[in-house]
Amino acid sequence: MSNNSNPNYFRLGVFVLGAIGVLLTVILIFGSGQIFKKSFTIETYIKQSVTGLDTGAPVRFRGVKIGQVTFIGLSGDLYEKEVPFHDRLQYVVVRMQIFGEMVNEDLIKEFVKNSLRAQVKSQGITGVNYIEFNFTPNVDTFPPLPYKWKPEYPVIPSLPNQADQIIGGIQRLIDAMNQINIDGTQQKFDALLGNLNTLMAGDGKDNQGLVRSVKDMNVILERIAKVTDKDELNILMRELVGTMVALRQTVTSMQGDTQLTIENLKQTSEQLNEFSRIASQSPSSLIWGEPPAKISLPMNGTQGQSGVQK
Repeated sequence: MSNNSNPNYFRLGVFVLGAIGVLLTVILIFGSGQIFKKSFTIETYIKQSVTGLDTGAPVRFRGVKIGQVTFIGLSGDLYEKEVPFHDRLQYVVVRMQIFGEMVNEDLIKEFVKNSLRAQVKSQGITGVNYIEFNFTPNVDTFPPLPYKWKPEYPVIPSLPNQADQIIGGIQRLIDAMNQINIDGTQQKFDALLGNLNTLMAGDGKDNQGLVRSVKDMNVILERIAKVTDKDELNILMRELVGTMVALRQTVTSMQGDTQLTIENLKQTSEQLNEFSRIASQSPSSLIWGEPPAKISLPMNGTQGQSGVQK
């Protein structure tokens, strides 16, 4: 019976070995040769919770997969075993295998100096997280976590989890709202409303209010519109022209009367000059001679003829 069973065991062994070989071939093909790729290990320290991040999670640089998470632990178990428990930092240590050529610690420091940071991000609503590498401009807001031990692998500082940042922002907003003086703000708001009402309606004394001022302005605008009406403006212009004509006639008449008066005064002055000449040359004639002709002064704007009246 053993002779009949030996060939069956042999065939079974050959089948198992063949299945193992096929499985290894499939792993090598579909694994894209990851086993034979060069890689190096780096680590980062995280102070917040890493719930959803597990070993084997992808490591990406700007969305491109460059490695995977190989270890997640606590700094107390790795670097702080001899530190008293209450003095331990208890950071979460995440070690990652990065596929590619080996880099030295100086090159990692240069990347970190240029703001390279690691951050835990979520892939979506599934809750599965991964590590994202990126150059961050606002690194001064989140300085690297301090530590005193010598790391086993090059360290890339981390940024807080996106969810933690959102929750922290909400918490800061709530704290700021709690510090607001609601009563004082309400009093200031009531005073502001009172001032606005006074400005609009007035205080019944010197301040008539904006509403009353607008009404008065509307009345003034209506009056101006009436004055500037076409018919009213034409009447006003005709009256103005008539007034100017009458004024011109009055001025012309005054100019004529003034010239006549000046002429009469000139003739009177000449006659007085003649009388003075006779009196100076022959004073006796004023007593013994015939009386001189009378001087007729102009009457009512007219000049009479001067002559000797006997």
